[in-house]
Amino acid sequence: MSSDLSMNGVRIAREEGVTADSYTENLIGTLLAIFGNLLVSISVSIQKQSHVTLAGNKDPKQYYYTKSWWSGLMLMVLGEGALFVSYAFAPLSLIAPLNAVSVISSSILGFLFLREKWKAQEFLKRYILTFLGCVLTAGGTYLFVTFGPNSHEKLNAENIVKHVIGWPFLLYLLLGIITFCLVLYFYKQRDANYLVLILLLVALLGSVTVITVKAVSGMIVLSILGPLQLSYPIFYVMFICMVATIVFQASFLAQASHLYDSSLIACVNYIFCTTFAIVAGAIFYQEFYHEDVLHICMFLLGCTICFLGVFLITKNKRKLKGFEPYVTMDMVKGIPTIHNKGWAVQPDYNGSFSYGALENNDSVASVPLPGDQELSISPSPVSPYQPSELKKD
Repeated sequence: MSSDLSMNGVRIAREEGVTADSYTENLIGTLLAIFGNLLVSISVSIQKQSHVTLAGNKDPKQYYYTKSWWSGLMLMVLGEGALFVSYAFAPLSLIAPLNAVSVISSSILGFLFLREKWKAQEFLKRYILTFLGCVLTAGGTYLFVTFGPNSHEKLNAENIVKHVIGWPFLLYLLLGIITFCLVLYFYKQRDANYLVLILLLVALLGSVTVITVKAVSGMIVLSILGPLQLSYPIFYVMFICMVATIVFQASFLAQASHLYDSSLIACVNYIFCTTFAIVAGAIFYQEFYHEDVLHICMFLLGCTICFLGVFLITKNKRKLKGFEPYVTMDMVKGIPTIHNKGWAVQPDYNGSFSYGALENNDSVASVPLPGDQELSISPSPVSPYQPSELKKD
């Protein structure tokens, strides 16, 4: 009897130790992910400001000669490195939704870089949705971090191989491949250039990306802290899959950016990629296996609130009009055009900053000349041209 009690005490103490270690590592991973997303958003703002400053100079130089652009690049590398390491400590379902931190910080930094002066009424009218979106995103982030999965597993080569050959992941991979091929067929062969289809391809690839990133990051960190894992073939398989899926994701995102607004892409891509990443983490790493229903529901509620907040933030982004800084006089069929686009020198384009763009006055009736009034040209005594030549010209 006493031996059973002692064994139960040892088991309980061991479980409490594992829970404490999981909590500590989850906290480290969460802080690294938040720090990484902040650095990435700051770096993007710095690089964008560098490009804007160069565009306004009289003698512009290449962006890679500026210190601000290189500072942004270094911050981006540091932020992406922190995000990469965070996958080794915290569950995948907890790291993926934290990209909302980048959306919040980018919105705030974008407002600060604008440096515009607004009256209180105009400010509230313009930025009330952004402010509400930031509040909802912050609240949703708190919910899914608090009620997120607290499981932890050492990502050694043996455990990763066990997950790869498990039937839940093989079934998920089969369904993902079939869906990817069908969507790719409609996108390429049927010219279905819908944003939902393009970003669905990105999300399907992204679900494989986050699985491989967590595996590679976990094995690298474990190799530094403990036994070497880089000698196993599964490490290189995961690394190759990670690089390949990232490259194809970038390609599809570039295609989407040529067709749709960047704010809409950011919103839909965040929702799709986060959803598929959570599903991939739940299937491959079984992150919700030991969680109760209440925690899962609160976690999903937090993610839903984050989705709504990101939607409000991106919905309120300012849509800039195209700006034509000058008019070129390229002759196409005898008609002066703007920038070889077939527009007339005086286009019907109200509010344009282009030189030569006049306001549309088609509604104003023209005044005809009197019928008996003829245009007469009297020759100047010093002009060497005859009236007939002037009329011909």
